Amino acid sequence: MQDEAFRFRRNDFDVTNTVRVTDPASVAGEVVNIYFKLYPGSNARILHRAIDHVSQLYRGKLPDYAPCDTAYHDLQHILDVTLASARLIDGYERSQEKEKRLGKEMFIFGILVALFHDSGYLRKRGAEENRRGAEFTLTHVSRGAKLLENYMLETGMVAEAGIASRVIHFTGYEVPAEKIELPSPGYRTIGNLVASADILAQMSDRCYLEKCYDRLYTEFEIGGIASGQDEKGNKQVLFTSPQDLVIKTPQFYRSAKRRLDETLMGAYRYAEKHFGGKNLYLEAVEKNILFAEYVIANNVDIGLLQRTPPKTPGSDLLVSESDDRKKLVEDRRKKTGDRRKNTPSHYPALADRRVSAVDRRAATESK
Repeated sequence: MQDEAFRFRRNDFDVTNTVRVTDPASVAGEVVNIYFKLYPGSNARILHRAIDHVSQLYRGKLPDYAPCDTAYHDLQHILDVTLASARLIDGYERSQEKEKRLGKEMFIFGILVALFHDSGYLRKRGAEENRRGAEFTLTHVSRGAKLLENYMLETGMVAEAGIASRVIHFTGYEVPAEKIELPSPGYRTIGNLVASADILAQMSDRCYLEKCYDRLYTEFEIGGIASGQDEKGNKQVLFTSPQDLVIKTPQFYRSAKRRLDETLMGAYRYAEKHFGGKNLYLEAVEKNILFAEYVIANNVDIGLLQRTPPKTPGSDLLVSESDDRKKLVEDRRKKTGDRRKNTPSHYPALADRRVSAVDRRAATESK
């Protein structure tokens, strides 16, 4: 019989509930394990060194950058995306004939892009130390590209440094993916895989909805994403509150799914090869979206979002939204009891809507 501790996925673990994605050593161990299985006899020193470097970078242990202060785009997110990237690359490699595989150098290249993809949120010591990382939301990919390029130059990866600074743009919106010029199709494949991992990892996070409410809305406000301008220059409010962000999460998933399928060429499907037929990432994403729809159907009762996101560098900077949700959770528990102790039968409406991932994908693509 399965151990009680492993019956339910833990908040700081990946979609397999086996890798602690708040722990750099745990993630490094799994990434290197995937690397060795793909390329037996290889040296993983570059991977270990890069993961350790980025971990120190986010913790403010390196001289040039202050600690991460973006609670949503935190170290856990970076490690989760890095792990997902390794798995997608693995799935891709195992789906190709030997002569068409990317090879170990490209695997390392992809992991470096994943590790640095959101590093542009980090603040430089001195002039930027009194600013907030989320202020760089609209330019964070370009900032991260420079940081990645410098790291690669410093570690002797001179030939690929400039290419990496372009591939990293697949993870953002500053440069359309189709306009990114690259020397060979393999780099575009890496861009598609890492960008797909970015979407899958964050949306499959066990505390995704709680993080949207507690953390992401605050970043959007600071970064100027919560509101914008239409084509005529008129102010356009995109998200009026953390609650509104949760309400619009299913809509965001539909647009993200189109990006995964079309812009990123369906690269997320290589997770199925890695996991032996299942796409555990997509299944976890769909569970989150189903629950978001359940919350919305119940008058957007934020008290239903009862999970506690783990703390990592940046996430300990509490915001009022987090306190608001905790109060709503406490109030709801006083009225209805602790949802964590309930069995699935307490939520028939949600259970009835849990159609298979295949059917749900088909329904999404038809919209």
